[in-house]
Amino acid sequence: MKRMMVGVGLLVVGAWLALGGVASATMDMQKKAKAAGFEATNCQYCHVDKLPKKESHAPNDRGKFLVDEKEKQKAKEIDVSWLKNYVEKK
Repeated sequence: MKRMMVGVGLLVVGAWLALGGVASATMDMQKKAKAAGFEATNCQYCHVDKLPKKESHAPNDRGKFLVDEKEKQKAKEIDVSWLKNYVEKK
């Protein structure tokens, strides 16, 4: 019984590590976007919320584009240079 509980605990921790931070943005990303000439003045450049929280960080259309690009490129993390390919919806 004790062995099973340890196994379940390890499974939960493993899932948390694998899924946690799948698409989390950082201040470094914002700085890189600014340095590349994009108008990333705050978090709402790629997120819906003014200050997204780790457990609730809904991306806007630009953010969704970056997440989709990450999956399409099979990249480990988002590359802000992909923003040059983003076409703003009117």
